[in-house]
Amino acid sequence: MENKKEMRTWLDALNLDHPLVVAGPCSAETEEQVLRIAHELKDTDVNYFRAGIWKPRTRPGNFEGVGALGLKWLQKVKAETGMKTATEVANAAHVKLALEHDIDLLWIGARSTVSPFIVQEIADALEGTDKVVLVKNPVNPDLALWLGGIERLYTANIKNLGVIHRGFSTYEKSKYRNIPEWQLAIELQNKFPDLPLICDPSHITGKRDMILDVSQTALDLNFDGLMIETHFDPDNAWSDAAQQVTPESLVQIMKDLRIRKEDSSEVGYNSELTNLRAQIDVIDNGLIETLGKRMKISDQIGALKKTGNVSVLQTSRWNEILGKMILEGESKGLSEEFVLRMFKAIHQESINHQEKILKS
Repeated sequence: MENKKEMRTWLDALNLDHPLVVAGPCSAETEEQVLRIAHELKDTDVNYFRAGIWKPRTRPGNFEGVGALGLKWLQKVKAETGMKTATEVANAAHVKLALEHDIDLLWIGARSTVSPFIVQEIADALEGTDKVVLVKNPVNPDLALWLGGIERLYTANIKNLGVIHRGFSTYEKSKYRNIPEWQLAIELQNKFPDLPLICDPSHITGKRDMILDVSQTALDLNFDGLMIETHFDPDNAWSDAAQQVTPESLVQIMKDLRIRKEDSSEVGYNSELTNLRAQIDVIDNGLIETLGKRMKISDQIGALKKTGNVSVLQTSRWNEILGKMILEGESKGLSEEFVLRMFKAIHQESINHQEKILKS
């Protein structure tokens, strides 16, 4: 897929002086609930009112949405507040109903993005539409799968496109519900700078008190907007209660966010930035050099273990290194999560080197 500037036209047409904001409840619960939240978000920075109509849950037995009835409530939202509307679609039947109720923005969820069959079905149902269609990242960090969803939609002559970054599932312990893996979103942005990129801090964090921080990070990385779940009584929401904020809190988050300039013409700025980036380049090259030296020593250890018929994995040694490095990292201002992820990757590479030697 070539980089197409036309994919950005729908966003530019809004002529916003702030990031795009898509907000509303995780789930449409009742008509009263939907309309109350919508009216509280009216005349704020919210551009699209979102509500989950069909809610695919990980396990059955939980609230799975009110279904097509909720689309009529979204029609009332548009009629009474003037806000554009948005919801998730997961199959051709959802698409048909959403279009019949004039929903303005449709998104494909993470569980759907993982299946090219589902994405193709949705693309075929939407072929030629002028509605905005956004694709959430797949559950696992797979950039090709994410881009494949966009390509299928573009091939179906759907031009008002964009992506939503909602983080990735992990079995590892993390402060996030879904780890951001920002580098994947950055790589996508580098490949297609004209593809609108929206952050979903609600699903990344899973906790309302982290939404401001993650939203700020997204804007610092030049994301085009935010999708934030909003409920007037979040603690009693029928789904994902912990990650929803009140409309008042959303307004405050919008006020607290700092919108940074992409560049600056201030005297001395460019030269100083160039200098600092050059320093980072030198350090990065040094990191690669150091890691290369470390792996050569791992090779020597592997050869020694082969001679002594000793297993590759030495658990006590590994735990000793990890504990020491976590403390050392904290003293240098590095988070425990970062140190763990970094040294797990280094350790795995070291194991790979030694196993190769033992099998040779």
